[in-house]
Amino acid sequence: MVIAALLTLTIALAWPVPRLMAGMTTFRRAPRAALVVWQSTTVGAVLAALFAAPAALPYVIGPTAALADNATQIAVAVAVSGLIAGRLIVSGHRVGTRLRAHRRRHRRLVDLLAVPVGADGSHAAHMRVIEHPTPTAYCVPGMRRRVVLTQGTLDSLPEDQLVAVLAHERAHLRARHDLILEFFTVIHEAVPSWFRCEMAMHEVKLLIEVLADRAAVRATGVVSTARAIVGMATGAVKPEGMLAMGESPSAARLRLELLQPGPVAGLPAGVAATVMYLFATSVVIMPVALLVVAWATA
Repeated sequence: MVIAALLTLTIALAWPVPRLMAGMTTFRRAPRAALVVWQSTTVGAVLAALFAAPAALPYVIGPTAALADNATQIAVAVAVSGLIAGRLIVSGHRVGTRLRAHRRRHRRLVDLLAVPVGADGSHAAHMRVIEHPTPTAYCVPGMRRRVVLTQGTLDSLPEDQLVAVLAHERAHLRARHDLILEFFTVIHEAVPSWFRCEMAMHEVKLLIEVLADRAAVRATGVVSTARAIVGMATGAVKPEGMLAMGESPSAARLRLELLQPGPVAGLPAGVAATVMYLFATSVVIMPVALLVVAWATA
């Protein structure tokens, strides 16, 4: 029964649960808690998949059996868990290498072509301004971070909206949203293509942008942030691996609706967030508890 529970949990957390969660748009109003739930669901699915084979061992070889007498069964269990872990490691290496190469090349290009000045004309080590008329702003995360603006952004946005744009991009860098997105990308690309949930990736990206938008609201207010989002909605497509304030008009509309906290499923935002954190904790603990039960009761 425990093995069946782990396998069921793996399939549920990897297939129907993400698709169900993606449709529950009310939880976007608590973006930080919602992002934690997405992370815990992903971690829970991975742990359940990794633990299924080890949990089966006590039932196959018995809790007190000599390891030498059951080398084949143990090798199979190790191979199954190793295969899953191996896919994650390979995906992590592939995604990490690709993103860092893109960022390194783009950072060099930006440093070559852009001017290192702040929005107010003062020097800023991580700020770059590119001579281009289209309003665009994005950040290049990493150890040598950059916030990149076009001259069109400086020319078209008033000061309060420019402050909102900079607060948005700096929030991405400060919170290391790139690492959160990279984590989800690694898991997403590790699973077979027919098992992936594109809606989950879309939802995670939206929640990350909402968190940065709310940082901008704290810096300059709702109205200025909303106008900045609208002003940047037609900007150029951001390079791969970067985080940008400008999104498609449809995504911008969603973000405008989420600038301020509100009731979540009829509950006050704080109460709903607490429930979501408790759910996230239980999802991560569940596969661990099932593994312990398997070894304790076999």
